[in-house]
Amino acid sequence: MQGGSNGIGYGLKYQARCIADVKADTDHTSFLTGTLSLKEENEVHLIRISSAGTELLCEGLFSHPNEILDLASCPFDQRIFSTVFSSGETYGAAIWQIPELYGQSNSPQLERIASLDAHNSKIKCTLWWPTGRHDKLVSIDEQNLFLWSFDTSKKNAQVQSQESAGVLHSLTGGAWDPHDYNALALTSESSVQLWDLRTMKKTNSIDHPHVRNLDYNVKREYTLVTAEDESGIHIWDLRMLKFPVLDLPGHTHWTWTVKCNPEYEDLILSAGTDSAVNLWLASPPSSDEPTSESFDSPNKPVDPLLNSYSDYEDSVYGLAWSCREPWIFASLSYDGRVVVESTKPHLPRK
Repeated sequence: MQGGSNGIGYGLKYQARCIADVKADTDHTSFLTGTLSLKEENEVHLIRISSAGTELLCEGLFSHPNEILDLASCPFDQRIFSTVFSSGETYGAAIWQIPELYGQSNSPQLERIASLDAHNSKIKCTLWWPTGRHDKLVSIDEQNLFLWSFDTSKKNAQVQSQESAGVLHSLTGGAWDPHDYNALALTSESSVQLWDLRTMKKTNSIDHPHVRNLDYNVKREYTLVTAEDESGIHIWDLRMLKFPVLDLPGHTHWTWTVKCNPEYEDLILSAGTDSAVNLWLASPPSSDEPTSESFDSPNKPVDPLLNSYSDYEDSVYGLAWSCREPWIFASLSYDGRVVVESTKPHLPRK
């Protein structure tokens, strides 16, 4: 189903790639986004949906010293977030705090409360412990995985453990399993690697090249969704990795990112360099105990496309579901345009 946009928009001053839901804000549906300007002072925007649901309001605008490549909101404190940033060939990562009286200041400044400065290669992303108040977060660079202990009161972060993925693997990102807090999935140029944080060792892998992004299904255990450059979207059962349990066509160009809905079990968003956001209802075959027979050959591609939002003028790199209102999502195209949409017209009836 093709469709334009009936969403509400917000424009950033510069180009951008990353947007995150402020999960810890239980009073408003709000998002954080950061810009990607090579020459200008970059910005972090805190935006929220108005009480009437008709416009996006800027709740805070903050200077950020470098290009923002990744942004993640703290799950237990709405004023804390992390960024990965670059300046030329120099890469860094830090944890920031929004000032308490940011709405009353003309030029509020972010406070850098911790630097994730143990990296020696290009940093890709940071991951917060999936839910609740917990002091752990992960950072990933091209070669290494770091587990950090973060102390909010002392405002510092210490490396708890570290491991190399090996010189043959160039890591590009990852996701934290919401069902097993000891498990991570990492993307690399040639595969998806499954890691155990207790041993800091790889436990399994999916040999698929050019996986751009992945996400765990919050409502369905053992389910991982991957987005690949040219072969679309694959849904995997982690108990049997020979073949995906379901294939989706993805996008007409590269499929860049996928996000599983935090409440509706099989609802998936994807975005790509074809300037579109797709909404899928992807129900894998119902089987609590998968058998090897069901994986003898790949499943034929299916197309459970609920809607395609195509009113964009540039590639869409950022997606974020709202945890507070899980039928709402925000998208971010490279030209700095944020669009918030409601999926209510397309949701399956329960």
